Amino acid sequence: MIRVAGIDCGTNSIRLLVADCDPATGELVELDRRMTIVRLGQGVDKTGRLAPEALERTFAACREYAAVIKELGAERLRFVATSASRDAENRDEFVQGVLDILGVEPEVISGDQEAEFSFVGATKELTGAAHLDKPFLVVDIGGGSTEFVVGEEHVRAARSVDMGCVRMTERHLVVDGAVSDPPGAEQIAAIRADVEAALDLAEQTVPLREARTLVGLAGSVTTVAGIALGLPEYVSSEIHHARIPYETVREISERMLTTTHAERAAIPVMHPGRVDVIGAGALILLAIMERIGASEVVVSEHDILDGIAWDAARDGA
Repeated sequence: MIRVAGIDCGTNSIRLLVADCDPATGELVELDRRMTIVRLGQGVDKTGRLAPEALERTFAACREYAAVIKELGAERLRFVATSASRDAENRDEFVQGVLDILGVEPEVISGDQEAEFSFVGATKELTGAAHLDKPFLVVDIGGGSTEFVVGEEHVRAARSVDMGCVRMTERHLVVDGAVSDPPGAEQIAAIRADVEAALDLAEQTVPLREARTLVGLAGSVTTVAGIALGLPEYVSSEIHHARIPYETVREISERMLTTTHAERAAIPVMHPGRVDVIGAGALILLAIMERIGASEVVVSEHDILDGIAWDAARDGA
C-alpha cells in the first residue's frame, strides 16, 4: 500500500483525500477526506483574474491541508487545479502561493485530463457491478466547467465544456451584485439555453445518448441526492451509490429555483457555500438527464479526487 494525498482545487471548492492505495489490487483505504468552499473562481468569468480574497481563502485551506498531510505522513502529493485557474491572468500568484505552502506546484490540467481522472475515480468500483449496464456516462458538474466521459472499463470519449453551477449563477442570476431570490422565469430560461448549447457542444465529441448508466459526481449532484434522501445531515456513506430517479431530480430542481436563500439554507444537507448555486447545478443535472433519456442518476462520492490519488499511487509504485 502506498500512502498518497490528492488535492482537487476547483472553481467553487478545494478538496483533500489522503488514502492508502494498492495499485495491484485496486484497493483504496480512505484516511481523510475533506472539502472547503473557497470560491476561487469568484468573478473570474467577468474579470479574467483571480480575486485577492478568493486567493487568500484558498491559501488558508491549503495551510490546513498541509498540516493534515504532514500528520498522516503521505508519501506523495498531487495538487490538481481545474477550470478557474486555467485561464486567469494572475495564475502565477496562485501557483506560487500553493508552492510556498505545500511544496508542490499545482498541475493546471486540461479538461480532457480532468475527465480521465473523474472517470477512473467514479467507476473503479462500478466496473464489476452486474446490475449496471455499460457504457457509463460520467458527468462531473463543477463550478466553472462540466466534464462528460463515456466509457466501459476505460475512457472512450471525453469533453469538458464551460458550464458549471457558479458560472451559470454569476452569468444569469446575479443582478446588481446579488443573487436573485428567487430567480425569475427569464433568468431560468437563459440558464437552460446556455446549458442546452453546452450539451450540443459536448455531443460533438461524446456520444452522450449511447450511455446506459449515468454516474453523477460533485457537489451539485451529491446535494440533490442528500435532499432526495431526506437526510438530517450530510452522510457520505448514504449518498455514495444512491440511485435518484429522474422525477425526483426534476422536483428538486424546480424547488431550488423557486425558493428563497433562507429556505434553501434551512435544508439540513445544504452546505452554506452551495445555497446560491444549487439551483443552477440542479438544473444542469436535470437537462443532462433529459438529453440522454436517463431514468435515474447513480451518485458517486468517488470522483476526480480518487482518480488523482490513484494516479499518484501509480507514479509512486
